[in-house]
Amino acid sequence: MGRVLNPRGALALTLVLAAVAAAGCGKDGGGPPASKPPTPAVGPAAGDEAAGSALGFPSFATKNTTRVGGSDAIADAAGVAQAVWPATGPTTRPPAVALVQAEDWRAAIAASVLVGRPVRAPLLLADGDQLPQATKDALKRLQPAGSGVLGGAQIIKVGDVASSGSRTTAVSGKDPFELAAAIDRIATTARGEPSKAVMVVGADSPAYAMPAAAYAAKSGTPVLFTAREELPAATAAAIRTHGRPRIYVLGNESAVSGKVIDQLGRLGTTTRIAADTPQKSAIAFARYSDGGFGWGVTDPGHGLVFANPTQPAAAAAAAPLSSSGSYGPLLLVAEDGSLPDEVVQYLLDIQPGYDADPVRGVYNHGWLIGDERLISLDAQSRIDALLEISPVNDESS
Repeated sequence: MGRVLNPRGALALTLVLAAVAAAGCGKDGGGPPASKPPTPAVGPAAGDEAAGSALGFPSFATKNTTRVGGSDAIADAAGVAQAVWPATGPTTRPPAVALVQAEDWRAAIAASVLVGRPVRAPLLLADGDQLPQATKDALKRLQPAGSGVLGGAQIIKVGDVASSGSRTTAVSGKDPFELAAAIDRIATTARGEPSKAVMVVGADSPAYAMPAAAYAAKSGTPVLFTAREELPAATAAAIRTHGRPRIYVLGNESAVSGKVIDQLGRLGTTTRIAADTPQKSAIAFARYSDGGFGWGVTDPGHGLVFANPTQPAAAAAAAPLSSSGSYGPLLLVAEDGSLPDEVVQYLLDIQPGYDADPVRGVYNHGWLIGDERLISLDAQSRIDALLEISPVNDESS
């Protein structure tokens, strides 16, 4: 049986896509015609007919990646919900669904804790006072049965969203701090006891906050918000209900100041997890482990989720992928959809390897959230190659 190894210092693998040649050849014999890069494919939008149903299946997959390729977070949320809950029978339907305004990324990220156990409610997104077609399609297909831990509620209305006509429970707050605290209370009620850890993120730093959604969905650890220079009273009160918990702050000084860290330190043991860019911070959080808290993804054999930091609600849309299946942390591509060098290096660090038989190895898999404008086809091909299990002693490399 081959040993499972993590190839260190291996060269980055590159998967080259064939370019589409221009029609015809020049008469001057000056070589092949110039090729053109493929036009990025635009995914289904929130208002497209049957958008939610279409996105229940991958729009483009490689051997190690699957893309949920909506053109907006509304469509992606509908697609992810149906990928995780195919709704082919009672056991593959979620107990409940959380409805959140698409434009309110703070509420969406905080509500990601409801994706985890015991509530198990995927997020679907509203658009003002309307439910977009993608959301309607997904609700019709999912047919939530009702949550036993929330009094049979089928729909959890988070903030100001349109009524669905189903059995509902509402969560409200006058600002992001109170709303996140209210979400924490309903999650605590469902669980039967407060969590021993909380995450705190900057209310004005969405890219640094995005990775919290995946971990909230996986672990049931709530996400609370702070202003950069002052800890809001609602957040402090919410933390106190957890009885001096471990407090993990995601974000550097630009998101959460040292003054707030000091204020949090009076409420519990406080640790900052951050780096100088959102992409590097997401990697730092993916690597981090502290007792029972953290992903601790420093070796092969994991799921990963990739999103673009310009679309913060996509982190919440993708949260169900981190609460089931391969349970992966969220990583961030560059704002232009390309793959940053630091992400390449991290994927190399956790790339699976084998020295005898790949069948006996472990595997990584990546979920990509958004169409090719948000994560380029080139980035997808590079991610696919970097996730591939590879021979450790490959002389050809």
